[in-house]
Amino acid sequence: MTSSFVYAAARTPFGRFGGALAGVRPDDLAATALTGVLSKVPGLDPALIDDVVYGNANGAGEDNRNVARMAVLLSGLPVSIPGSTVNRLCGSSLDAVMIASRAVESGDATVTIAGGVESMTRAPWVMPKPERAFPTGDSSLVSTTLGWRLVNARMPKEWTVSLGECNELLADRLGIGRDRQDEFALRSHRLADAAWNSGHYDDLVVPVPGVDLTRDESIRPNSTPDALASLRPAFRPQGSITAANASPLNDGAAALVIGSEAAADSIGAEPLARIAGRGVHALAPQDFGIAPVAAAEQALARAGITWADVAAVELNEAFAVQSIACLDSWKINPETVNAWGGAIAIGHPLGASGARILGTLAQRLRSGGDRWGVAAICIGVGQGLAVVLENPAARS
Repeated sequence: MTSSFVYAAARTPFGRFGGALAGVRPDDLAATALTGVLSKVPGLDPALIDDVVYGNANGAGEDNRNVARMAVLLSGLPVSIPGSTVNRLCGSSLDAVMIASRAVESGDATVTIAGGVESMTRAPWVMPKPERAFPTGDSSLVSTTLGWRLVNARMPKEWTVSLGECNELLADRLGIGRDRQDEFALRSHRLADAAWNSGHYDDLVVPVPGVDLTRDESIRPNSTPDALASLRPAFRPQGSITAANASPLNDGAAALVIGSEAAADSIGAEPLARIAGRGVHALAPQDFGIAPVAAAEQALARAGITWADVAAVELNEAFAVQSIACLDSWKINPETVNAWGGAIAIGHPLGASGARILGTLAQRLRSGGDRWGVAAICIGVGQGLAVVLENPAARS
């Protein structure tokens, strides 16, 4: 089997819930990321793209009709380019990359686009149909922005608690307190702001047409320990998780060009990174926050390396507590993790986050001249994904 490579990465700025991107449809965001990543490889004839795979977690509104194919059509690309949408909740776009890379490695494709999109702002309310005709009572609308909705009564109650409560349980079990979580959150904002100011995102982030947003909207560079300490717990009266030490609700999209080594000439670029290993893990739904631990171990084993070889880690910060729990389990140097900020500051538009962290990881490896990196993400309902990247330019 051949290897698969990341040739280019791009994303939109991530907007906050109800913010600058609130007026932009998710299919338009998806198209922006698609045209944005293709602008990084201007020598590529779009007709050579074998498939477009996008992740999308909700898919209940304007993104409901296979948003990957919608992005292709809205981008003005040839109608001969197919598109497929995958839903693995928060891991959807990392799953899209894994699917696209397998297609390349098996020989089913030579050049693919993988990415993801989410507009949590525009996620609609839904109402189930009545189970019998002409009901006389009232019906309720249910938000599709985040978390469980229309829950099956056969699901055990402990599996369907809120994402926040899941992480309060994790904090209790592992003894990870509020101070440590707030410190982690402050670091995320500080590093994200510094990365933007240093120009690290200049080549990764593409503008959204008609929107005046030049950087991620949820970053709070002036946050202080006292400000974070003053916030009330969000899920329990005496809990440790607040709006500040958890990722916000966001809108955005991201995409990557994935191809074979032989595709370099037709793409017109040298690869940024090789996809060296993939991992997927599942456990009890309420323990989803630590699922990346085993997923990353799988990916490392499949790449034939260990944590001692890894110089850069991109871990999606769904909650500070679950991120800390993963780092404690891996026993790695925390300074290697999310050096350009994480989702607590940058944002977590569900279907786009996996592609964001992988694109950032590829750029970090290239920028630092490092060889090996890991991207990992936790997923609601008890799953985790991880991908190992190798920087070919750093081989000795």
